[in-house]
Amino acid sequence: MAVEELEAMAARYAKEAMQLDSQGSRGLAIQKYRRAVEILLKLVNLYPNTPHARIYLERVKQYQDRINDLQSQISSQIPIEKASPGSEARYEQLVLKEKPNVKWSDVIDLEIVKRALREAIVYPTLRPDLFPLGWPRGILLFGPPGCGKTYIAAAAATEIDAVFYVVDAASIMSKWLGESEKNIAILFNDARKIAESNRSVVIFIDEIDSLTSIRIQEVGGEVRARNQLLKEMDSIHDKSKNYQVYVVGATNKPWILDDPFIRRFQKRIYVPLPDYTARLALFKLYTKNLKLNPDIDFEELAKKCDGYSAADIRDICQSVQIKVVREFFESNNDISKGEPRLIRMDDFLSVISERKPSVSREIIKAYEKWLEQYAAL
Repeated sequence: MAVEELEAMAARYAKEAMQLDSQGSRGLAIQKYRRAVEILLKLVNLYPNTPHARIYLERVKQYQDRINDLQSQISSQIPIEKASPGSEARYEQLVLKEKPNVKWSDVIDLEIVKRALREAIVYPTLRPDLFPLGWPRGILLFGPPGCGKTYIAAAAATEIDAVFYVVDAASIMSKWLGESEKNIAILFNDARKIAESNRSVVIFIDEIDSLTSIRIQEVGGEVRARNQLLKEMDSIHDKSKNYQVYVVGATNKPWILDDPFIRRFQKRIYVPLPDYTARLALFKLYTKNLKLNPDIDFEELAKKCDGYSAADIRDICQSVQIKVVREFFESNNDISKGEPRLIRMDDFLSVISERKPSVSREIIKAYEKWLEQYAAL
């Protein structure tokens, strides 16, 4: 993978982390900060003698310091169940438990996805007596990156006041291969203990394809981890034990998931790119704190950004703000005085002309093909 691609990935994870951090979703923010750190350290290892290596390390330190701060805050609010002495430290580094602070109203549009999650998670929690045949406890959210899979899972957990576990599947497999199955077992044991005290639990596993993808060649640790996850998911599907434990997996690559895991996600929900109405709402949301010129035409911006993700639209709004701030700094000798000019429509058009969608049409066709074969609302 090229340097530019790795840098872009790290920047995307960092932006998502900062946004989640500002919303008070500490566990989710930590997860994204960690992914950014991983990629930056990979860049340092690949190019240790370049001037950029120092910049990468400075960012790693900045993100790691924030991770430590957030972990301290979470530990002081929700104590994590003690694991076995040999694996406790590793488990606490990879699995975080928090009370999310994301509401349905924070998720723009996606009404079909919200309805499916209400039916699978919210209604059974409120009235389990109305579900004599049980209810779905495995939910797969699939679709392009940057379209709200993480936010909507957190919003569902907030709706039922659930304890929200945040699991980075890629880190579990890549960092602690020998401990993977132990971490998975500890995670589900903790979740069941909480559920037995009449508290709901949502386990959110990001990049679940890292754990459940089809592999031609696997080492023993990977096989054991996959088998352990299958076993644990079967246990929460046991209708004789009405556990209020839900596993929500998110993936950008559903076509690489293994069939046994696909079957265990009774709900398989497509989280698509935003349509025109959603794009219009996103532009209004992301610019509500910006100083805009009256000539801004949100309808025109929404039309021009067909095929852009929610994250793409946020990046456009951020780039426009940076553009006028840059002009302010470059054209003023005394930056302590004055304010940047108002953002104009031509600023948006200029940025959009230089920024292409992050999701290709070919990838969208692949999602739609998988949707036709496996969708289960």
